[in-house]
Amino acid sequence: MKTLVLKAGRDKSVKRRHPWIFSGAVERVEGVTAGSPGSGETVLLKSAEGKTLALAAYSPQSQIRARVWSFDPGVTIKSAFFETSIAKAVRLRAALPAARHTNALRLVHGESDGLPGLVVDRYADVLVAQFLSAGAEHWREAILDALAAATGCEAIYERSDAEVRALEGLEPRAGFARGNREARRCPIIEHGLNFRVDVEAGQKTGFFLDQRENRQRVRALAEGREVLDAFSYTGGFSLAALAGGAKHVTAVESSAEALEVARENLAANPLDSSRIVFEKADVFSYQRLLRDRGRRFDLVVLDPPKFAPTAAQAKNAARAYKDINLMALKLLAPGGLLATFSCSGGVSAELFQSIVAGAAVDAGVDARIVERFGAAADHPVALNFPEGDYLKGLLVLRT
Repeated sequence: MKTLVLKAGRDKSVKRRHPWIFSGAVERVEGVTAGSPGSGETVLLKSAEGKTLALAAYSPQSQIRARVWSFDPGVTIKSAFFETSIAKAVRLRAALPAARHTNALRLVHGESDGLPGLVVDRYADVLVAQFLSAGAEHWREAILDALAAATGCEAIYERSDAEVRALEGLEPRAGFARGNREARRCPIIEHGLNFRVDVEAGQKTGFFLDQRENRQRVRALAEGREVLDAFSYTGGFSLAALAGGAKHVTAVESSAEALEVARENLAANPLDSSRIVFEKADVFSYQRLLRDRGRRFDLVVLDPPKFAPTAAQAKNAARAYKDINLMALKLLAPGGLLATFSCSGGVSAELFQSIVAGAAVDAGVDARIVERFGAAADHPVALNFPEGDYLKGLLVLRT
């Protein structure tokens, strides 16, 4: 096995059990053969003083040069390692309260489950897997075997089409990795509501499972309220609000395909369709149109796509977040609530709060935070990996 020797003083994060080793921290490669390790190859990490630190997957093209599989150097990285790790992750989800209310859960959440670059969501009897790192790609077949064994699911659809694969030197790939069945409208249940999930062409793996409990909170708040659901995608928040007794829901989404699924989701539930309208429009423009029409809402939900994947895009993202929140606050009636979210890893919780605060000032309204939101419990965040805490949200009351 080849060894990555870190530069002097560059082992502090590894000792704190952070799973990423950046290229600038590597002093040299040692091993019985010449040359760099192959993509996804397991390497031993050592400090400059020669102390063994961890076992990791090597990624020759990424700035994250290695991702830790285990901080126990006595572990052997082979098929059994993935069988054990995946079975443990699946058991964790089975024990969650959410498992009693839905048949759709995130089963593997990358680094926070000790499996860097691997994301697996379960939609009823279909698994959707993303192999987003060189290490996960290297062990793809063993991981697929372990997933099938741990879940009993015969159909595993692969959505390894995220842009981050390019940073690992990997080509995009999508399609059935195991089994084959019609999966464009996979039916799931969430807290009594029926949804159709397009695992083949939908955003991410097809549905935003991380917002499950936040949808429930919006459902509890919606009774008697006029609701605006911006960036509504396939109608998750909209249907939750409708089920919660909303007076009326306006769902705004720019994707015709997503709205088609949203209408199917509405039809799959015993909800009053006269109390909801779907609008195909750009949210930024449509908010201004609503303002010009003098519309007012009692509850606004802002769940936009990722504006800033990394901190480098944070400045431009901040302008976009401020724009939509400013307009949302102007559209809120006094006493109204704004549920606003950011899933951008490059925007911290502190920055996001500051952006929303600035939007309130510019909108000329007084507002206060009454709740904070995060991802559902099947998206755990390892204490040593704060980067996993990507979803942040605020419930803001306009006073």
